[in-house]
Amino acid sequence: MPLKARRLKTPDWWYKREAKGAPLTRYALAPLAWIWEAVTITRFLTAKPYRSPVCVISVGNATLGGSGKTPIERELLRRLKKLGHRASGLSRGYGGSLSGPVRVDPTLHSAAEVGDEALMLARDYDMVIARDRAEGLRLIEGEGFEIAIADDAHQNVKIAKDIHLLVVDGDTTNDGWPFGDGSVFPMGPMREPLAIALKRADIVVLWLPHEKSVVDQKLLRLFGDLPVFVARLIPMPVGEPGKVVGFAGIAKPWKFRATLEGLGYAVADFHAYADHEPLSEADLTALERQAQTRGASLITTEKDWIKLSPAWREKIAFLPITARFDDQAGFMGALTALMPGTQISQN
Repeated sequence: MPLKARRLKTPDWWYKREAKGAPLTRYALAPLAWIWEAVTITRFLTAKPYRSPVCVISVGNATLGGSGKTPIERELLRRLKKLGHRASGLSRGYGGSLSGPVRVDPTLHSAAEVGDEALMLARDYDMVIARDRAEGLRLIEGEGFEIAIADDAHQNVKIAKDIHLLVVDGDTTNDGWPFGDGSVFPMGPMREPLAIALKRADIVVLWLPHEKSVVDQKLLRLFGDLPVFVARLIPMPVGEPGKVVGFAGIAKPWKFRATLEGLGYAVADFHAYADHEPLSEADLTALERQAQTRGASLITTEKDWIKLSPAWREKIAFLPITARFDDQAGFMGALTALMPGTQISQN
């Protein structure tokens, strides 16, 4: 009983090492890819970014979605808060109706207003959303913060960044490759050519599933002399894994299913939706009925769970994901070396 998505889902062939899928579609999309790349380059050449007195750390990627930025941002905010620094996240509030700037209050705001990722992080940390990132930074300045963690800002030309963290999906199993064949959207997943994205990067954060111990050396060589730090995405299941019907509206929903199965969940069925896609009451009711028919419970990602009403949150479980760096001290030390004026403890 698949439920149809109303938004376009990520093509499977985007993330293959070679251009193996949908050749006719790819050729037809080539002119649009050239236009996208030209517009992106022009935006950077003509930009006049706002320079904030606050230290701005960009957490971004070179691809469209699915790079694991949110767990990395959460870990960075956690670490900075633990060390006594006043840090706030800064998000566009994708998928939300409010243009901002506004400081997110999880007791007042909904995902429909401020976006799912911003609301999720605001449960534990300070968050500001603003379509105009410069206005968001001004609000952060006025609130007395010393550090801003700018979400998805690697290609944002409105604000100047002090540190660029480029987050990369390091899972290359099953012929997967984080940059596909290198094609720019819509031919492939790239927001811009990788070489250009790497020129602005200061640090590469390569995330891996918790069970994967070996880093692909071919992938590492792409980053040249840039410092690379490995972060593990660690699922934190509550209780014993059981029989479930899973669903996810993220860029790479198949990875959520693989995580569930790897943890020992018996996945009776799974529904993949487009990234950030909201589900209607009818969708959720259909999922609930299917789970009841299968003798299973419902489970989703935290990002999808945060979009649910309080009543549905009571009925549906989510799988928490946390990020931890293999070399925490080294990563914090690299940040300290790049940070103007603000010293961060390496512990």
